[in-house]
Amino acid sequence: MKQIWVDADACPKVIKETLFRAATRMAFPLILVANQPMQHPRSAHIRAVQVGAGFDVADNYIVQQMEPGDLVITADIPLAAEVIEKGGRALNPRGELYSEENIRQRLSMRNFMAEMRDAGIATGGPPPISQKERRDFANQLDRLLAKVNK
Repeated sequence: MKQIWVDADACPKVIKETLFRAATRMAFPLILVANQPMQHPRSAHIRAVQVGAGFDVADNYIVQQMEPGDLVITADIPLAAEVIEKGGRALNPRGELYSEENIRQRLSMRNFMAEMRDAGIATGGPPPISQKERRDFANQLDRLLAKVNK
């Protein structure tokens, strides 16, 4: 893994804080990509890129700039699918590592839920991120970073 990209507009603050600590501790490049200005600690390892407003502008920027082996933090399943297709890794803020084995199922479920919403059936959004999910994310991130440092 050369660097970590963050789909930062929707990334929970607690997850960004975990990433900031890890980037500083492990000295790896962390790039926040968002449609709005992003606050982040002063660090040689952390930078923010503000892209223009619009649908999927940040996602497209990440896919264009990332390289095979990079890690992308996102809850956006179509973005995760593009990252995997390009040879990267995708981790959602709840600690689930997307893979070639599970991304098609996740895309199918996402599309099904979108159809339900389009039909007027209230599906509700995801619940707030839990303590367990925060731990799951931190543990998965640690495992990925440990592989890099071997």
